[in-house]
Amino acid sequence: MSRIARIFAAGALALATLAAGAAWLIRVNSGTAKDACLHNLKQIDAAIQQWNTNAPVAEELKPLQGYWEGDGAGGKCSITITGNSLHYRNSKSSYKTTFTLPAGTDPQQLHATIHEASPPSSNALGTVVFAIFKIEDGTLTLAEDDMSDKPPKSFDSALSRYTVRKIQP
Repeated sequence: MSRIARIFAAGALALATLAAGAAWLIRVNSGTAKDACLHNLKQIDAAIQQWNTNAPVAEELKPLQGYWEGDGAGGKCSITITGNSLHYRNSKSSYKTTFTLPAGTDPQQLHATIHEASPPSSNALGTVVFAIFKIEDGTLTLAEDDMSDKPPKSFDSALSRYTVRKIQP
C-alpha cells in the first residue's frame, strides 16, 4: 500500500471515529437517553422499595405498618407505611418519604425525609419533616409544625395535624 493510500485510510478511520463519537454525544444528550436513564433509576428505586417491603420490620415500626385514611391539613388523606417508607397522599399532592423513629422521645417523634413529591417540587426533595405521633384505639395521629426544624411540643400546639384510621394492616 502506498504512503498516500495509508494516509488516506488513516484519515478516513479518524473521520469515522470522530463521526461515531459525535453521534454518541448527540444521543447521550438527547431527551430519549435522559428518559431511559430516569426509567432505569425508577426501576432501581422500585427494586429497593420491594426489598424494603420484604425486609424484616423492626419491632417499633410494626404498629405503624399498613394503609391509613382520614383527615389532615390538606383535607382527606391517606398514608401507606411499609417498612420505614411512608407515602402520604391528598387530593392535591403526594409525598414519598423514608422515616426514622428517634428513641427516648416523649411524645414519640417521627422524622421523615421527602424523596419524591407530586406535583414535582425541588424545594421539597431532601426536606426532613419533624413530627410527633401516637396510636390510640386504631387511630394514628401525626402532628407537625410546617417548615420547622423541630417537632411540636404537643399535639394541641401543632400547626398541622393528621388523624387517620387503619384500613388495611
